[in-house]
Amino acid sequence: MQTFKLPPNFREHLLAWINTHETGILLDSNKQEEYNQQHSSWDILAAVGVKAILEVINGNFSIEQLQSFQSQNKGKWLFGYFSYDLKNKLESLTSNNYDGLKWPEVLLFQPEIIIGVRENRVEVYSENIDVETILRDIMNCHPLKDIRLSQTIQLQPRTSKQAYLLAVDIIKNHIKVGDIYELNYCQEFYAYPDQLEPAPLFNRLNKIAKAPFSAFLKRLDKTLLCASPERFLKKSGQQLISQPIKGTRRRGVNQLEDQLVKDELINNPKDRSENIMIVDLVRNDLAKNCIPGSVKVEELCQIYSFPTVHQMISTISGTLPPDTNSIQAVLDAFPMGSMTGAPKVMAMNLIERYEESKRGLYSGAVGYFDPKGDFDFNVVIRSLQYNSSEKYLSCSVGGAIVYESDPEQEYEECLTKMAAIQSALAANYSNT
Repeated sequence: MQTFKLPPNFREHLLAWINTHETGILLDSNKQEEYNQQHSSWDILAAVGVKAILEVINGNFSIEQLQSFQSQNKGKWLFGYFSYDLKNKLESLTSNNYDGLKWPEVLLFQPEIIIGVRENRVEVYSENIDVETILRDIMNCHPLKDIRLSQTIQLQPRTSKQAYLLAVDIIKNHIKVGDIYELNYCQEFYAYPDQLEPAPLFNRLNKIAKAPFSAFLKRLDKTLLCASPERFLKKSGQQLISQPIKGTRRRGVNQLEDQLVKDELINNPKDRSENIMIVDLVRNDLAKNCIPGSVKVEELCQIYSFPTVHQMISTISGTLPPDTNSIQAVLDAFPMGSMTGAPKVMAMNLIERYEESKRGLYSGAVGYFDPKGDFDFNVVIRSLQYNSSEKYLSCSVGGAIVYESDPEQEYEECLTKMAAIQSALAANYSNT
């Protein structure tokens, strides 16, 4: 490992360099002074190349294989993701809905090169490649030119608005009869663009959203362009941290309207109820591994403001015993309660029944394990996914349904969450 002073426009050069590899990942916190980002370890963390890999297709694996792969690579960096459909190995569940993306259920890889940025320094890790050569190769990659779309890529709903509204009413009836308390109901929007360049498009989306858990993941013919504001789970030493989101509002057009929108969100009983239900679920998930009595709510229903939305976020933490297996700590909280509902297993059963698309990587988690066994994973939301072999572009959005939910308002919340993504797909896009 060697450190260097942060070169100008490093993020742009780094993304272009990652894009030249078959397998690569960029995790970007979009560090900004005006946005309070607690528990952040890196400004940027990236990796390319494959020295060892676990790639699970069609569910042909066991949880023991995950644990064995991490054990075999103990003391090494591992990057990748857990798709939502990993749930089928954790519970007696299935995923049989339409899948236009065809992501493997799990991807973990030990990279050849790791690049980290923090405190205006670049850290370059490699076991067998000269690190000065690596940095020079990165800076020799010209930043990607912005894409020029001849026409706006308009994402089409797989579920009609009428069908969505009806499903919300049906889900509310499940709540009424006591099957569930809350359910995260999602829908897919998609397109078949003739030509698409994912890396420049991610750059565009990243500039619009400036989200703290953004990720660009490239694996062969599949790409994730993620502008997530939500952390799923982080381990730092013996501390375990989760920061679920429930409650979203668009930013106001001026300072006065923005403050009114923010005040409405923080005082909205429905959004607070949604958030508190998930906080209770996360507390139970963390308690499976944490020392009894150590799980606590550090923040409850706090408002975090990002460039395009206000979010209601809570922070839950706990202390792990020294011998805790990192993979097990992730699996015992997976999938994240903010994307399922409560009770979790019944909610996931109903999700499969009423959603029309297989979630796949959407509402899964992307991140890394470091050599010490610490980790940090996001929640894959506010994302575009692209399968270049199928020329299939997908964006899924959703929200928590509780008994007080108004179907029309829930539909509008979906459109609010998709606004930044649809802006990035506009032919008349401008970053000015």
